[in-house]
Amino acid sequence: MSVLTLNQIFKSYGKVQALKGVSFEVPRGSVFGILGPNGSGKTTLLSIILDVLNADGGAYSWFGQPGSKLQRRGIGSLLETPNFYHYLSAVNNLKITQSISGRGNEEQIMGVLKKVNLFERRNSRFSTYSLGMKQRLAIAGTLLGNPEVLVFDEPTNGLDPVGIAEIRDLIRELHEHGHTIIMASHLLDEVEKVCSHVAILKAGELITTGTVDEVLADETIVEVSAENMTALNEILSAFPDVKNQQWQEHQITLHFNKGEDPAENLNKFCFERGIVLKQLHTRKKKLEARFFELTNN
Repeated sequence: MSVLTLNQIFKSYGKVQALKGVSFEVPRGSVFGILGPNGSGKTTLLSIILDVLNADGGAYSWFGQPGSKLQRRGIGSLLETPNFYHYLSAVNNLKITQSISGRGNEEQIMGVLKKVNLFERRNSRFSTYSLGMKQRLAIAGTLLGNPEVLVFDEPTNGLDPVGIAEIRDLIRELHEHGHTIIMASHLLDEVEKVCSHVAILKAGELITTGTVDEVLADETIVEVSAENMTALNEILSAFPDVKNQQWQEHQITLHFNKGEDPAENLNKFCFERGIVLKQLHTRKKKLEARFFELTNN
């Protein structure tokens, strides 16, 4: 079952089209990454599904019901930089958050602080927190009321490597505790490490969506050449498990699924058919290259 379904979402700011008919579904129990360069429409999309902005066209639904503010009770969200009172403690800041949002109760505050590993610093002023701690406190605020779905916009933005690792670990823990998580990011590495599913946006358009393994799968690439390139190209069309075959000027490039190592079998296959290879080179396509392909076509 999907927790969120988007159908042809459009949004413009004057002549600028921020979203151009975006449609996808977020499966229940997933960590769903919305990935794209800055300016691709990620924040606009999150703002629409959280009722902060109105779409110009299209529709979306939460838990099978048309999107509305009434559905927000089951959703915790963090769209902007944490905004707390610097002179108040974590506990008192969360009391204010609970009072304003109407989600949860004061008894839950200690529990969410434990979840984000801030219980020992619960009485410290917000001004004494590191950036990572401030972000974790903001996430604690989203957990009030125990929402099923959590929505984060660039949750590691501006953090140092230690802070990034802390937030990644926290997202994994929240997922293990049963939360469906939707997060926007421009960082491929972040999505690849924590997300199960991904939708890639470019200039407001949906490029592709699916599981991370399907969409961002790296590949094994084999480059071969022989004296008779025409004959080589013909016999390679019968070699099994080739995803893509490209004949360039002096070599033929074969693409295989991640984890495969066909070099030995490929060499034997060619030799048994009377072709002696002059070149046989195996390399891996990095995730960065795959992402570049998707967003620059």
